[in-house]
Amino acid sequence: MPTIHYTDYDGKTVDINAKAGDSVMETAVRNGVPGIVAECGGSLSCATCHVFVREDQLGNLPAMGEMEDEMLYGTSVDREENSRLSCQIKVTEDMDLNVTTPQTQT
Repeated sequence: MPTIHYTDYDGKTVDINAKAGDSVMETAVRNGVPGIVAECGGSLSCATCHVFVREDQLGNLPAMGEMEDEMLYGTSVDREENSRLSCQIKVTEDMDLNVTTPQTQT
């Protein structure tokens, strides 16, 4: 079963069994994970689901699209090399992904 490990800004981690095909953002919202606001519901029109993907796992994800790249310039916390919008990361069957939420999304 796919597992997403969400770590908040203070270092607390919650592990969630995810459903393949859902997004990392949908999984967080459905399970009440703090730090993922998801104001637009995953329509790629905000940046309130910003996460930092563990750097050694970035290569396992599909490359970000142009719209995601542009939206990451509008995050509340400066983007980093490992920044992604969790609404754009689809959960796969074998996924074991570690993401950290920024200090704030708004």
